[in-house]
Amino acid sequence: MKRPTLSLIAVATALAAVTGFAALTAPDGSTSAGAKAPAKLPVERSSLLCPAPATSEVAETDYTSYTPASGTGAGTGTGAGATAKAQLKAAPTAATPGSTTTKKPAAAKAPATVTQPGKPVSAEANGATAPALTGSATGSLAPGWTVQQTTVVPAGGSRGLLGVTCTAPDTDFWFPAASTAKERQDYVHLTNPDDTAAVADIELYGAEGELKTQLTEGIPVPAHSSVPVLLSTLTGEAPAADLTVHVTTRSGRVGAVVGAADDKLGSDWLPASADPAGTAVLPGIPSDATSVRLVAYAPGEDDAELKIQLVGETGTIVPASAESLHVKSGMTAAVDLADLTRGEAGSLLLTPSDAKKPTPFVAALRVVRGKGDKQEVAYIPATAAITARATVADNRSSGSTLTLTAPGAAAQVKVTASAGTGAGSPVSRTVTVKAGTTAKVTDLVPSGLKGSYALTVEPVSGGPVHAARMLALPDDGIPMFTVQTLADDRGTVEVPTAKQDLSVLDD
Repeated sequence: MKRPTLSLIAVATALAAVTGFAALTAPDGSTSAGAKAPAKLPVERSSLLCPAPATSEVAETDYTSYTPASGTGAGTGTGAGATAKAQLKAAPTAATPGSTTTKKPAAAKAPATVTQPGKPVSAEANGATAPALTGSATGSLAPGWTVQQTTVVPAGGSRGLLGVTCTAPDTDFWFPAASTAKERQDYVHLTNPDDTAAVADIELYGAEGELKTQLTEGIPVPAHSSVPVLLSTLTGEAPAADLTVHVTTRSGRVGAVVGAADDKLGSDWLPASADPAGTAVLPGIPSDATSVRLVAYAPGEDDAELKIQLVGETGTIVPASAESLHVKSGMTAAVDLADLTRGEAGSLLLTPSDAKKPTPFVAALRVVRGKGDKQEVAYIPATAAITARATVADNRSSGSTLTLTAPGAAAQVKVTASAGTGAGSPVSRTVTVKAGTTAKVTDLVPSGLKGSYALTVEPVSGGPVHAARMLALPDDGIPMFTVQTLADDRGTVEVPTAKQDLSVLDD
């Protein structure tokens, strides 16, 4: 069924308008005389999209919304105080492609609204009727705004701890590690935040190349609505254990995320991989992982020959179970990395076997904790380094583990634990990450904490750093967990300036 969408958690304070003119650039790339370097200014608006959290009647979902304080990043704008609030509204609902039925959305309580930077807010939604959400933040609450959606399903086919950082709308997404295997129920959730309809295409790539799909005209996603698409209904070909899903839009833009449920391993969200690149870091593998499966795809015309390394707490090693992975052009490749962590938290580093011949690829991990009927699954996509600032919300007093990986040169980062949703004072710490290692932070908690809190990471010096947060909430002997990678929040934008120069008109 097509799921309704609401305008999400919104946040607003007026920010003085920022204006500027494009800089004049000479053919050699230099700036024209008198032109100033672009100024970095805080963004004025951010948009986020959250998928419908669950189809289980026993699901319990927490939303946590947060904007970092001005002392941890780009600063804030000026203007009126934080008095404006955007309200949640039910959106029209329509049928999922292939269906002729509709479903009237149940009334939903609006998640709490952020009113000031540095103070997270939370709300709950229970059962199967919680809809997908859309929302925006403006003014001083826009830079770095993040929303975490965390769902506990204690029993049933979608059992598990499902966590996702709500995504920004885009036009292109890659999802390695999806599946149409008989034990899997994988849905692509497409959410449209705009006033006009979007049309999306979904391509599936298996071990032998592209799978034939049955929808050739694209998938319509009406304005302000969300469409979940079951992958197995898109193709008549045999079930595939490892798939790469490519979502693009013919018109408009969407938020996209894959909900993956396994009959034996539980369920979680699979976020999009970083854009295709010649190297990749997949951060946040827990120290007690009992199974790690790497899935990769090469979208270009050339094969990718990848060297596999684990960046652990004591150094970088080549796993004995798999030293490399050959990824054929246009095909999905996978390998099980048995006994990978050996008791150390770490990150997977994928580099070209021949440094002179890097081939772009995308990658993700399926990670399992526990054994027998007490297993739980999470997914870790390739993630870019943090360039300025990144935040993850909904951390708990226990069960939260932040991992920081410096695959190249040593680095220092500032980590800030925000105030709590109920109470608590923020605290900060500078963490040094040695070259070629992963550092683990488990004890940075706001003093006097009540509720949950956010963690913000800012590079201070040294080389690139990749980060992830594991949230563990054990239940009835099952080591339920979810991993969210930290992406740069893009809280600032370069605004170029120019000076009028009439000499360019001279002959």
